Amino acid sequence: MARTTRIFSGIKPTGHLTLGNYLGAVRRWVDEDQHRADALFCVVDLHALTVAHDPARVRRLSRQAASLLLAAGLDPERCTVFVQSHVDEHTRLAYLLECTATDSEMRRMIQYKEKAARERGGGDGVRLSLLTYPVLMAADILAYGTDEVPVGDDQTQHVELTRDLARRFNERYGQVFTVPRATPPAVAARVMDLQDPASKMGKSHAETSGIVYLLDEPDVVRRKIMRAVTDSGSVVAYDREAQPGVSNLLDVLAACWGGGVRPDEVAGRFGSYGALKKETADAVVELLRPVRERHAEISADPEYVDGVLAAGAERARQLARPRVDSAYRAIGLMPALGTSRVRAV
Repeated sequence: MARTTRIFSGIKPTGHLTLGNYLGAVRRWVDEDQHRADALFCVVDLHALTVAHDPARVRRLSRQAASLLLAAGLDPERCTVFVQSHVDEHTRLAYLLECTATDSEMRRMIQYKEKAARERGGGDGVRLSLLTYPVLMAADILAYGTDEVPVGDDQTQHVELTRDLARRFNERYGQVFTVPRATPPAVAARVMDLQDPASKMGKSHAETSGIVYLLDEPDVVRRKIMRAVTDSGSVVAYDREAQPGVSNLLDVLAACWGGGVRPDEVAGRFGSYGALKKETADAVVELLRPVRERHAEISADPEYVDGVLAAGAERARQLARPRVDSAYRAIGLMPALGTSRVRAV
């Protein structure tokens, strides 16, 4: 019997989750991925340590991210929800993949170049982990025999690196890893900042006036969207180059409506920027309302979240450990005496 398709994706607790996170990733996990495959969704807290951080804030945001994933509709009976640092196999495998990757591959990563420049510009040294974290990301994926990685377009380079490392390891040491593929969403793959439509709506931006957070109150959401930067002229048209601000709003509204509606189709329904903003604000408020309400319920029951994460980590360990043990043997490391051998799932 053919093995069920396995999906892995993660979210980094470097800030409060945004509308971009929801439309670009989380809603698809909820509506599609957890129903059609053996899906694992991870709060990748180790990735939050690549830059200067407040330890208490990382812990708080990790828990909030897990709670929001559950509030958005991830069902622990259908999928596995866990925290990266709770499963040692991620870091065990990362070192083997560092021994498979090259320095030049790491330095070609676009996100490394951008983030390293920001760190240097702020007068801080660049942590080595910022250079090597794409290898940890590859370990996150490969440890589970992942077939598909749902990602936005800004992460496809990392999935390509993962594919390269899987092939290289398999060619040198034997068939251990499944070679995964990226599966980008069709609509709103990259929601942009409402005040700077050339930049992604990011969790960790210092300027927050253009960022809609999942836990923003409705009046805050409306204010941010009504103040969104538009473009010169007055015709509502979908053109990412000429009208990035309006196009971003059209992307958001089309994604909120769903049903496969395209942003260029949405554009023809509006005669002014003001009407488009109002409709977008209404749609976003209604989209996020059930998430906020469910998050309040979940936050009032911390034992529920603890139980979900503990069970998720245990299942993740059971899936990852046999494959990582196989990688250790394949690369030439002696097995520890007295350890049990479990068949990879």
